[in-house]
Amino acid sequence: MSLYEASFRVKHECPYREISERYPDLTIREWYLSDCQVLEITSSGTPTDDLLEEIDNLGTILHRSVDDSGLHVVTQSCLCSLEESIIDRFEEHNCLYQPPTVHRQGWEHYTVIAFDEADVRELIRNLEADRDIDVLSKTAIAEQAIPHSMLAPVDQLFEDLTERQLAALRLALESGYYEQPRQTSLRELAERTAVARSTYEEHLRKAENKLLTNAGEFLRLVTATATGDPLRVEQSGPPEQRAD
Repeated sequence: MSLYEASFRVKHECPYREISERYPDLTIREWYLSDCQVLEITSSGTPTDDLLEEIDNLGTILHRSVDDSGLHVVTQSCLCSLEESIIDRFEEHNCLYQPPTVHRQGWEHYTVIAFDEADVRELIRNLEADRDIDVLSKTAIAEQAIPHSMLAPVDQLFEDLTERQLAALRLALESGYYEQPRQTSLRELAERTAVARSTYEEHLRKAENKLLTNAGEFLRLVTATATGDPLRVEQSGPPEQRAD
């Protein structure tokens, strides 16, 4: 069965699009989460003070660097100030949004996947009613060609994790616990918190288990078309016949 991929760009009133129009060297990539949006802002040129001030007003700065390669900023903001989302229109026309939205040189760039080409045509007609739109491509694709990035929305990967479990996971990740060799231990991580080692370890293990369980569905999708057996699982015998 074939699917249909459409890429297009639109113009309408949007602060991110307008910033990209004023600063042509700027690229803004926008991800929607359940209760906020994350922006990655990059530019190969040296940013002006006016641009940095505008970026500061977009939301909470999570990361910012300016070096020889240019500007790189990650910021987070709430969804409360946004107009009715264009993403809702995609859903109304049975089109699957593929993030991120890219704002560049005064245009918003979107890509959607649909099971019926007619849905794509209806979506484009709907958008033409209230904004400028330029269709960049419409192509039929095989199911196996769906990009892996669209299979795993971030909010679903972290579904059912509590705030303490997320905090424990982030502390371990940022402290080098998952590096090889490890840069820290569970004891050292727990000592940096106000909870006992056993409590911290429980939060971390539950976070790991939930994350892997949530990712399992997408892992199976990603590997469904694999033809090789790199670990030679099917060639190995029962556990008692294998050497340690």
